[in-house]
This record gives sequence, C-alpha cells and structure tokens, in this order.
Amino acid sequence: MTRILLLNSGPHSDASHGYQLATETIATSGISNVQITERDLVRTPIPPIGREYATAITSHTPHDAKEFDWSERLITELEQHDLLFIVTPMHNFTVPAALKLWIDHVIRINRSFNATPQGKVGLMKDRPTFVLVSSGSFHVGERAKQADFLTPYLKYALASIGISDVHFFPLQGLAFGPEAVAQAVDEVRPQLSEKLSQSVSAN
Repeated sequence: MTRILLLNSGPHSDASHGYQLATETIATSGISNVQITERDLVRTPIPPIGREYATAITSHTPHDAKEFDWSERLITELEQHDLLFIVTPMHNFTVPAALKLWIDHVIRINRSFNATPQGKVGLMKDRPTFVLVSSGSFHVGERAKQADFLTPYLKYALASIGISDVHFFPLQGLAFGPEAVAQAVDEVRPQLSEKLSQSVSAN
C-alpha cells in the first residue's frame, strides 16, 4: 500500500487548482492500493503554539505530555505516510499562516530533529514530497515579478527534520483569467505525473 498525506493550506480548500491537480494526478497515476489522508489546514485549523507548549519544549517534558498533543499527532501522521503532497498558495512571498503553523508543530527538538554543534539533524525518514505552489502573479522564470521566499524556506524547513526529496511545481499567473489557469495547469500536469511515477517506482 502507498500511503499519501495530502496537506491543503489554501483558502479555496478542495476548489483550489492545486488540490484538484494533486488529486487528479494521484488518481490517474496507475498506483495500485493507494490510501490518501487529507488534512485541510484551513477548514480544520491547528491551534497556535501556546505558553504551555513553549514551556514544555524547554523543560525536557516527555513526548507524550498533553502539551504536545497536537505536535505529536501531526508528527505521527507524517511518519505513517510514504509520500507527502503539500498544496499551498504563496501569501506575501512565502507560506500562508496555516502551513507555517503545521511546520511549527512538526519541527520539534528531540522528536523530529536533534540539535548538534553542526546544526539540526533530522530524525524522520525521507520521503518523496511534492509541493504545488499557486500564485496570482509569477514568481519563477523570466516573467517573475516578485521574490520567492517560499521555496528556499520550505526546502530548508523540511530538510531540518530529514525530508530532502522535495519537488516544487509552480502554478503561476492564476489571476489572469481562465486561459492562464488552464495553461498553468497544463504545463505542470505532465511534470508532476512523471515525477510521481518515478518516485513510486524508486520506492
């Protein structure tokens, strides 16, 4: 069985172009016996990091303490899946707040990474990760009109917990009408499908 965790962090939920492309690609990939777990980070918000968590993280509190309930739930969920899909818009040059909160819960010292003199060392198993990034304008290529802090940030954040097999697929220019949307999706679809097939075959 191939277990896929699908994180959706945009305001349009299952109506977003990234979500529809992700589910379509998985459904037509030819992968047999697929189990998909969907987590909509907007429809079902994650609670923010509070004082109890902050105190526990600096006081050697056990992993199963109630202060880490949400963090432990999200880390365990990620551990239980073979592939990760992240569907996200670009908000003000980087990740939206909903996805940043998921990251804050998942990156946890002595659980998903160890601190060493050389920096963070990830404790999680690497897994193919596909990130579909939607933006109204352009942030990649010759037509880019804005900086892209999302890609390097998310790549670095995931690597810090051990996930380095990360592939980004930009859905750009979505604010320029239906034709632009169709073009963006058509450009990404074969790339995503090919990379997904390669990743499943390799694993």
